Amino acid sequence: MTFTDYPDLASRLLGGSVVAANDELFAAKENLITPGPAVFAPDEYGSRGKVYDGWETRRRREDGHDYAIVRLGVPGIGHGVVVDTAFFRGNYPPQVSAEAVHAPGYPAPAELAALEWQPLVQRADVRGDTANHYPVDSRGRWTHVRLSIYPDGGVARLRVHGEPVADPAFLSGTVDLAALENGGRLTGCSDAFYSSAGNLILPGRPVSMADGWENARRRDGGYDYATFALCAAGIVRQAEIDTSYFVGNAPGWARLLASAPDEPDGWRELLPRTRLQPDTRHRFLIPSGEPAAHVRLEVFPDGGLARLRILGEITPDGISGLTDRYRSCI
Repeated sequence: MTFTDYPDLASRLLGGSVVAANDELFAAKENLITPGPAVFAPDEYGSRGKVYDGWETRRRREDGHDYAIVRLGVPGIGHGVVVDTAFFRGNYPPQVSAEAVHAPGYPAPAELAALEWQPLVQRADVRGDTANHYPVDSRGRWTHVRLSIYPDGGVARLRVHGEPVADPAFLSGTVDLAALENGGRLTGCSDAFYSSAGNLILPGRPVSMADGWENARRRDGGYDYATFALCAAGIVRQAEIDTSYFVGNAPGWARLLASAPDEPDGWRELLPRTRLQPDTRHRFLIPSGEPAAHVRLEVFPDGGLARLRILGEITPDGISGLTDRYRSCI
């Protein structure tokens, strides 16, 4: 497993934002966290020069360097940073560094600047038109990341890959136990030919068929599945299986299984094999049962889904475990 297998905590899809940059004369700072790869239009020019799908500062004529501050959409432990200079060939920064901070609440840029930032990536060389990968050796919970470029130039995308660490104070009552923003994660998948099963637990409603999980067409009589670790052990009350936008390629049927905290391979049925309809949000009441720590979604025989929601209450032991982890990394 490489660090890019972890979700991008800075992504706009998770609610990330670029809260400040000292300069963005040629291209806007907000492009740094746009989902998907950068694009390039050779003939597109504006009043300030070539239009780039990224963040680009002016040419410096004095000492110093440029920077941008990103508020992570989901705070967490960073395992690696990607500084993607796609299409920046003669105007990329020769070097970069990255720092992080844990800042409770919603501080303004001036308040963030006064905090003590911790290094994530020491000043390192950069290649142009390349996704530059920098592993991170840090176990702190971060809310903001500051990208510095030396001395100036353009960066297409910034990715901060890591593990979400939710504040347990916001996980009381009925919550989505599988949601990425609460700490749920994809642990296994039979096939993700077209798009990742990790999309199933993204926040919000899907916006297109590309915003979900789609596997290849099966020809062997089997079925496909995806397994998820819940944010903590909980009692499942409801499930939602959403096939929105999947009109001609939704699964015919689905089944949900769960495993207990101390029996990761001891699967029991939450929802029996049930008929699905295309382009539909399906909601199911789940009979009360033992606490679950993992869920397995099976689709028959194959097909695409937009979202999976597993709604329930975290057990007291689950909350205790979340609280211990939260305190250990702030």
